Amino acid sequence: MADILIIDDDVAMAQLLSRVVRERGHQVVCAHTLQAGLGEARTGNYAAVYLDVRMPDGSGLDALPDIRNVRSSPEVIIMTGAGDPDGAELAVKSGAWDYIEKPSSINTMILPLVRALQYRDIKLSQKPLTALKREGIVGSSPLIMACLDRVSQAAGYDAAVLITGETGTGKELFAWAIHENSRRADRNFVVVDCATLSDTLVESVLFGYQKGAFTGADRSREGLIKQADGGTLFLDEIGELPLGVQKAFLRVLQERRFRPLGSKEELTSDFRLVAATNRDLDRMVRDGQFRSDLLYRIRSFTIELPPLRKHLEDIPALVTHHVGRLAERHGDKTIGFSPEFLETLSNYDWPGNVRELVNTLERVLAEAGRDATLFPRDLPSHIRVRMARQAIEAKQPSAAPIPPPSPGGTLPKLQDLRDEAVTQVEKKYLQDLMIVSGENIKKACEISGLSRSRLYELMKKYGTPAS
Repeated sequence: MADILIIDDDVAMAQLLSRVVRERGHQVVCAHTLQAGLGEARTGNYAAVYLDVRMPDGSGLDALPDIRNVRSSPEVIIMTGAGDPDGAELAVKSGAWDYIEKPSSINTMILPLVRALQYRDIKLSQKPLTALKREGIVGSSPLIMACLDRVSQAAGYDAAVLITGETGTGKELFAWAIHENSRRADRNFVVVDCATLSDTLVESVLFGYQKGAFTGADRSREGLIKQADGGTLFLDEIGELPLGVQKAFLRVLQERRFRPLGSKEELTSDFRLVAATNRDLDRMVRDGQFRSDLLYRIRSFTIELPPLRKHLEDIPALVTHHVGRLAERHGDKTIGFSPEFLETLSNYDWPGNVRELVNTLERVLAEAGRDATLFPRDLPSHIRVRMARQAIEAKQPSAAPIPPPSPGGTLPKLQDLRDEAVTQVEKKYLQDLMIVSGENIKKACEISGLSRSRLYELMKKYGTPAS
């Protein structure tokens, strides 16, 4: 028996569905507004939620991530009276179990629930997440626990894993966790940062080379692929891998064989691939920048890491962990922090994610005295400025709604509106990027995922200063 929540403003539909669900032995609660449904989801222990899209107080699709992230992590079945391909795509990407149209037969409505509960039972019967080695991965929010659940699943198989997420979300930590919890844990974990490899070096670094293979090759060197034999090969920022090397690496994935530069013989390597990227590889495929056949091979299993702004409830745990670690590094300082310090950190949106948080704490602790207590005043000025601006802006009255155009009126071209919106977003992002990176170009490239040339191009376009 499971607890089921139905969020639908169609009272007749909700009553019909709840009766059928109860006949199958489950407990059912109905909510007829989105706000009431969210309240129920947060306070209850629901295994599954039926969620209508068009609610009187909002869109079910917008609320889907919030419902998925409540403590019980229910499976969500989207219902809609107006099927929409874009809506279906958004639902799936947001973690919905299924997307069904109303009206449908009772079997069509109930079968997703049956399958979702079966899936949930299987997940709960697996080894608990506490058995995972999760060195450096801090947090217990539903989003982080869901990612650890994926790590647990990935560790049990040898399929290739693709970890996606913004810069600074901890992709290498999760890759390491997969390795440490797998049967290959006692073998090498080899890291390749594709973003730092030039086109001329990447093949020699990956495949190795024989003495005399090229000018300067005064001795043979084993490549990283061979070093990962029996262990895990972690390709960080795989989206930066040159197209020519992508083709050669695809063959390595398929055959587990490769030829070092200058060698007449092929070598073998039994490695498990884990790759990571902060880029949209599907878009890169469409733009001809990434091979579709390689993408299919590397994402047999995927883990999408959330940005820190999506799980701010983990801030206290992250701060406690890293303050303790950093205080010891800085000479066994005894560091405390005021409630206002944690509150400020929890209200900041952290565009650089966990990496920015750790860098901020390290900067604060480096300046703190022994037996110090941290206050918001100790934080870098760009964070305090942002929080002060947000506090003032929150008190300002919102702009009056723009009336709808009258019949026969004129509108600007859609492309012009898009261009203007992109311009505003890019300009604001660059301003924030320069603040977060301290106007350091190398650090700005790491945070943004932009190449140095592209970053300079945008800075010139918007007149953004940097040191």
